[in-house]
Amino acid sequence: MNVQDLIIFQEVARSGSINQAATAMNYSQSNVTSRIKKLEHDLHVTLFYRHQKGVTLTNEGKELLPYAQKIISLTDQMKMLASDTKRVTGTLDIASVETVIGLPTILSAYIKAYDSVDVTLSTGVTSELRDKVLNFELDGAFVTKGSMTNDPKLQEVPVFDERLVLLSNAPNATVEDVLEQPILRFSEGCMYREKLNDYLEATGRKPKRAMELGTLETTLISVISGLGVAYLPYEAVTEYIEKGSLYATEIPEAYSQISTVFIYRKEDYVTPALKKFIQTIEDVRERTMYKNEKKEGIEEKK
Repeated sequence: MNVQDLIIFQEVARSGSINQAATAMNYSQSNVTSRIKKLEHDLHVTLFYRHQKGVTLTNEGKELLPYAQKIISLTDQMKMLASDTKRVTGTLDIASVETVIGLPTILSAYIKAYDSVDVTLSTGVTSELRDKVLNFELDGAFVTKGSMTNDPKLQEVPVFDERLVLLSNAPNATVEDVLEQPILRFSEGCMYREKLNDYLEATGRKPKRAMELGTLETTLISVISGLGVAYLPYEAVTEYIEKGSLYATEIPEAYSQISTVFIYRKEDYVTPALKKFIQTIEDVRERTMYKNEKKEGIEEKK
């Protein structure tokens, strides 16, 4: 058994197809098949069920996959540690919930400073991204702080504090008016959804209808067209509110204040690429807080 066998195992599990894995890794199908069989022989288990549509992990395969991912991650870290750390190189696989306003600023600053790092960015909801970080599928993720991120295996880096608002296309609408409409929300595992559910439960309200939409853009377009209402960070929709395309309705602070944090695994070794990314987050946060304090001071003098 070697690390490359584990990488192939991981790719086949991800794609659910030996053909797709072979194409993605630029291997022949027979090579991938033989490497999987060799790994199964070495481990004395069957890792996949074969069927017409592809392959599916067996129970043993599901149990062994996180260990394979951890070994792959540790191997990458060893290579990074052995390389010249004066010049930060390697890969950085991160993800984010869709509404992190400061993310472009952070990424831009990082990529300009460390252009030799290959950065990969994906999106998802908080619970999904948390699990991927814990399972070594991501180096880190921007998520909404809350019960879903309370895990002793995770480290949190503060990013931004924001407030959530109910959004509709109706001006001067009350909470009661807004909640008469269908609620447009992200999938299960989204902290915005959890916050709104907490408010509805505390006030004894029950939405007449709820619809799940996949992306922020789709949600905003749907609210503007009158399909329903959404609960999103104010900073993410300021432009639409200023144009009069959307209108915000406030709910109590206990259910509207959120914090975005960057999570990563607590480990003895953090790669130089990740270490510098965390430092970039902290630098951008510090500069943003300074600008805000300076702006508030100027407004008070006026």
